[in-house]
Amino acid sequence: MTTVSLIDSGTSEDEYNFQAIAPRPVSISDTGLSESLLQELLLKQLTVHSVMTIRELAQQLALAGGIVTELIDAAKHATLVINRANASDGKFRFALSQKGFEQAEKLIRRNGYIGRAPVPLQQYTEICKQQSCRELKVTSKLLHQAFKGEIFSEDLLEQIGPALNSNKPILLYGLPGIGKSYLCRHLNLIHNDDVLIPNAIEFNGEIIHVYDPEIHQSAEQSSSEGQSLLKLSHGYDPRWIRCKRPLMVTGGELTESMLEVSSDPISRVFRAPIQLKANNGILLIDDLGRQKIQPKALFNRWIIPLEERRDFLSMPNGAHFEVPFELTLLFSTNLQPSDLVDEAFLRRIGYKIEFQPVSNAEYQQIWHKNCESLQLSCATTTYDYLVGTLHDQSKRPLLPCYPRDLLGIVVDQISYHDLPREVTPNLLQKAWNMNFVSQDSN
Repeated sequence: MTTVSLIDSGTSEDEYNFQAIAPRPVSISDTGLSESLLQELLLKQLTVHSVMTIRELAQQLALAGGIVTELIDAAKHATLVINRANASDGKFRFALSQKGFEQAEKLIRRNGYIGRAPVPLQQYTEICKQQSCRELKVTSKLLHQAFKGEIFSEDLLEQIGPALNSNKPILLYGLPGIGKSYLCRHLNLIHNDDVLIPNAIEFNGEIIHVYDPEIHQSAEQSSSEGQSLLKLSHGYDPRWIRCKRPLMVTGGELTESMLEVSSDPISRVFRAPIQLKANNGILLIDDLGRQKIQPKALFNRWIIPLEERRDFLSMPNGAHFEVPFELTLLFSTNLQPSDLVDEAFLRRIGYKIEFQPVSNAEYQQIWHKNCESLQLSCATTTYDYLVGTLHDQSKRPLLPCYPRDLLGIVVDQISYHDLPREVTPNLLQKAWNMNFVSQDSN
C-alpha cells in the first residue's frame, strides 16, 4: 500500500490527462485487438525468453496481468503453453510446448514484430488528433523563451512565429550555413510539452512499428519492476510511450519508398514512414532539391494531406489505409525556390522565408559565444581583424557557421603547437586560409 501511495502522489497533471485519453485496458476487449493477435504476441515473447512469469509477460507486452493470465489460460487449453516448476520465489513460470514453439516459429516468419502490444488504428487516429500541434498557438513570448540563449534576428522570428500558426507548409531558403537547419532543430522546443507515441499500431491484423528512439525522445523515467507494474495498474495505457514532440529530419537521403510503410527483409517487421513517425511534431525536409525524388512530386505528395489533415498509406502487400496527418511541415534549401518548382507550386506553399547573413553585432555575439564554449580568449582587435580585414577584403558574408568552423581550426593549431588558448590574428589567418578554397581567400 505504501508504494501505491507514493506513485499516486507523484502523478503529474500531464499524466492524468494521458489517463483520460488513453485509459489502461483491463480486459481483452478494452485493447481493441483480437484475442488471437494478442496470443500470437505472447507466443513470440516465449520464443525469445523461453521461460517467463505473468509479471514478466505483462511488462514485455505492456498489458495488465489479468489480460495476460486470460491469454495464458487459453494457450494452455490449446496445449501451446505448459507450466514450468515453481522457482524458490513461488511464482508460476510458463514455456512453449513443442506445438506452441512450432506455431510461434511460423508466426515470426510471417511477421517478426516482438514487443509491446500495438494500439488499433482507430484509437491511434483519435489520440493523434487530440494531441495535434495545430491547436497550440505560437506567441512572441513562447518563441523568445524557446530561443533564449540563441542568436536570431528579431525580423526572422517575426516571420517564423506567424508561419507556424498558419498550419501551412513553410519553405526556408538561403545560403549554406546561414542557420536554416539549426533553427528548425529547435522549433519543437517551443511548446515544451509531451505527447503519447504508440510503440506500434495495428491495421487489419498487421502490426506496424512506429516508435523510433532516434526520433522519439522518451520522457518516461526508468522505474523499478514493482513501480512498472503499478503503472500498468494505475497509469495510462502502457502501449503508448510518453515522448517529447518529435522532430524528424531527413535530407538528401529521402526516397519515395520512405513515404510508405516498409518491410524489413531481415526482421520481417513493418515500419512506419517518416511522416507517420513525425505526427504531433515537426517534419523537416532538409536540402530540398538534392533528393532523388523531385520537389514537385514531394509537394504533390503532402500538400493535400496538409489541407485535409489525413494521409493515405500503402502496405507492401497492396493494402491501403488512412492515417491522421497532424504535423508541421518545413522545407529547407540552399537553392532559389524558382529553381525548384514553378510559380504555381510556390503559391501553394504558405510561407517562403529567406534567411539573410547576420549583422555585425549578431556575428560578434556568435563569435564570443563559440569562444566561450571552447575556452578561448579573443581580443577586440582580433575580432576587428576578422571582420574588417578577412571578411571585408574577401567580400564573404557574415554567416553563423563561420565562427564555429574557424575557431575549430584555431583550437587544432593551439593543440598541435601547445600554445596558450588565445585567438590571435596569425592563428586566425591560418584558419581562414585552410577553411576557404584559395581562389576565395586573400
